Amino acid sequence: MWKGRVGNVLAGMEAAFIDVGLSKSGFLHVDEVVAVGVPKHKRQIAELLKKGDEVLVQATKDPMGTKGCRLTMQLSLAGRFVVYVPYGDGLGVSRKLLDDERRRLRKICSALPLEGGLIVRTAAAGASADDIARDYQALRRLWAALSQRGAAVKSPTLLYSEADISLKVIRDLLNSDVEEVLVDDPTQFERIHNFLKRTSPGIASRVRLYDGDRSMFEEYGAEKAVRSTLERRAPLKSGGYLVIDDTEAMTVIDVNSGGNVGRGGSRLEETVTKTNLEAAAEVVRQLRLRDIGGIVIIDFIDMNDASNRRQVKAVLDAELEKDRTRTFVADISPLGLVQMTRQNISDGPREIMTVTCEPCEGVGIVLSDETVAIDASRAIVRAADGIAGDEMTVHVGSQASALLNEDGRARLAEIEEIVGKRVRLETDRALHGGAIRARRRDAG
Repeated sequence: MWKGRVGNVLAGMEAAFIDVGLSKSGFLHVDEVVAVGVPKHKRQIAELLKKGDEVLVQATKDPMGTKGCRLTMQLSLAGRFVVYVPYGDGLGVSRKLLDDERRRLRKICSALPLEGGLIVRTAAAGASADDIARDYQALRRLWAALSQRGAAVKSPTLLYSEADISLKVIRDLLNSDVEEVLVDDPTQFERIHNFLKRTSPGIASRVRLYDGDRSMFEEYGAEKAVRSTLERRAPLKSGGYLVIDDTEAMTVIDVNSGGNVGRGGSRLEETVTKTNLEAAAEVVRQLRLRDIGGIVIIDFIDMNDASNRRQVKAVLDAELEKDRTRTFVADISPLGLVQMTRQNISDGPREIMTVTCEPCEGVGIVLSDETVAIDASRAIVRAADGIAGDEMTVHVGSQASALLNEDGRARLAEIEEIVGKRVRLETDRALHGGAIRARRRDAG
């Protein structure tokens, strides 16, 4: 959460850019502006904010690529069991809870002295009235302190950052379905254990200190799983595989049967359906593992039977129910395609762990030797027209230098004959492909 300053108001986009102290300004849409008493459908950004205004904002999406973070003025503070929305109203309870539990929690929260809005999280299942009240009051005290600090400091200033990633994972993911949590750092183990003893003492014993000889990530395959996110293929146990391609507009996932040819007596439709059912579960696993967001197109293997398509779609929906990230899925088309969107909140492992390849600029295609040699030759001939004298120096990349000099400078000799000059090559590792830099060779 930041106290930021409005840097620019764009009436045409109904949005404003907010300086929060990061390298890129954050983006605030008019729908995310808190304006008491002003109906949402009648609001215009220019009437609500002006350049230089100071506002309290919170990130809803991390900076990605060339874009700054996405911001909101509808602030929220998350606790173990509830989320407090200071400028909100009403009471909401997670729909993932059973109806009886939702009614119980709603009754508990209705008895609280609510100021603002309150959302009861899935993790509140089984929590007592005292647990809920303690969590809510802690968030109220935190908000009071943040409000006071926000009024005292100058913008842009960071007012509040959530707990470190370990505590955040424990707070958000540790529930009755989790049997064990292993921690390999004694200091972090104590922090987590103390946090759970305050908030959920009944499950604190599930957190254990790992003391194995090997790295914990290596021991349990986490390192291998993280590395696999950089690969284009994801194998299926049946012998099939997924091919995952990222583009600027969307992610495309292709399902292939590979070595899965079925067993004796199996019909093609049966084999294809089994592969698609396995793929449906693995697709969702890969979406989570790679943190894929935006538009996703899944190309399942064609199935003739509509009931089989429905069966695959049901498995896909069931797996997505376990995903905490918001998704929307359309039905499988007659061509076997599924269109879906998944909320894009932050960069995935590919963006974090890799940099763009300079020679191919991220395309993944490297020019052949013949193409590089031809490109460099043509570039030298063009450059020679603007250089006086009978000698010139040309800087080329390592690959082009080797190609032009091979076979006793055969290619270079042909170029010299065309341009009528002596050509001296110098290798520059910063140049790639057929790119060159040319200048007249100084006398001596």
